[in-house]
Amino acid sequence: MNVEQAAKQLEALGSPARLRIYRALVRAGHAGLPVRRLQDRVGIPAASTLSHHLHRLILTGLVSQERQATTLICRAVYPAMDDLVGFLADECCADETCSGTGEAA
Repeated sequence: MNVEQAAKQLEALGSPARLRIYRALVRAGHAGLPVRRLQDRVGIPAASTLSHHLHRLILTGLVSQERQATTLICRAVYPAMDDLVGFLADECCADETCSGTGEAA
């Protein structure tokens, strides 16, 4: 993952509403959630507002949607989440000299 992609994903998650949406989808697991159930779960009253937030998450690759008959299912894209978390953690303490005990020397 590059810095630009990470910044776009973090920006998308920077909205409290989008972060609630994303966390609800992560919690739902691989089955995802129908849009209506997601709307009820996160408490966003207007479908158009939810659609706007989902669009931002989809554009950054954090969320996918699939139509099943008349139902639109939203899912967290777990590889994208893993990449973002890994990108943030990869440099953790890289400039510290460790003594082997997990504490800084």
